[in-house]
Amino acid sequence: VVRLCESLMTQGQNTTLATLDWAPMDSPPLFLKTFPLGIGPYRLGRSSAMRNWLASTAKSGAVDLMHSHGLWMMPNVYPGQVNRRSNVPLIVSPRGTLSKWAFTSGSILKKVFWSLLQKKSLQAAICFHATAYSEYEDIRRMGFRQPVAVIPNGVDIPPPKQVSNSETRTLLFLGRIHPVKGIDMLLKAWGIVSPRFPEWQLRIVGPDSGGYLARMQTLAANRGLVRIAFSGPLYGDAKWQAYQEADLFVLPTHTENFGMAVAEALAAGTPAIVSKGAPWQGLQAASAGWWIDVGVDPLVACLEGALANSHETLHAMGQRGQDWMLRDFSWTEIAHKASETYRWILNAGNKPDWVRRE
Repeated sequence: VVRLCESLMTQGQNTTLATLDWAPMDSPPLFLKTFPLGIGPYRLGRSSAMRNWLASTAKSGAVDLMHSHGLWMMPNVYPGQVNRRSNVPLIVSPRGTLSKWAFTSGSILKKVFWSLLQKKSLQAAICFHATAYSEYEDIRRMGFRQPVAVIPNGVDIPPPKQVSNSETRTLLFLGRIHPVKGIDMLLKAWGIVSPRFPEWQLRIVGPDSGGYLARMQTLAANRGLVRIAFSGPLYGDAKWQAYQEADLFVLPTHTENFGMAVAEALAAGTPAIVSKGAPWQGLQAASAGWWIDVGVDPLVACLEGALANSHETLHAMGQRGQDWMLRDFSWTEIAHKASETYRWILNAGNKPDWVRRE
């Protein structure tokens, strides 16, 4: 979202990013406006200061449009409440929170929150934003009939990487260590294929989510898995270095609205194996990777073929993936589509091609 805001500003959009102040940034952008948490459960993110600022800003006419990202917290409810009291149109990006897996996971409190607050806020939206066709389908499945702009996330493109000549080759997972990501399936598949590929190592990079990292480390130990490393989270240049040092990226996820790590891996020139839980069927058309069914058996079958490829073959696949990202996923292109969507919402006229009404 930060990169979207930065790119919108290069398109001449006057942008403010309103968020809670519970995760301070080392170098906050000038367009960032933070608000303190108020009384209530931490996870709910209640902030009367944010709500009041949104209301007063909308009432004063200082803002033309609100774009809300995500669900299940009060900052994702406030824009809908403000919309019903003003003429400021609202666009909502669910960011994967309406998938079947995401919607049914969690406690009964999620269903209560949906009925009392979240659903009403989404009904106030004049338009939705989906990052893939599968997310558009999630929006329709939930009964919302507003127009949906299908615009992927953008990705930064690093310089091309060189062909690796290392005797050790790396299969990389990078993302949250969370049950939805399918890491347990990856570990089981690795235990089956790794004896046949002694030159390969598995590197798992990412922050722990709710103690799931310890469970995965125990699973790896109990199965006697070798040549595997849990590296913790990486950010900035260290993250991009991990992508570029890898020979192959893997995401065996149960569900994703987009799968930002896939775009980043491809942008770094690394081919990818991605499950059909993520909307990356274009991997096959671009000859930049594999798009496989969710499960251990499909992953084993794919790994047995993919790990047997030469350095040169995987490098060529990675180059094709990087070309694809540069062509269709650059932030300049994504910001242009977002800006045109905003203009259409505000001024009507011809509907952009990426907006679906049916």
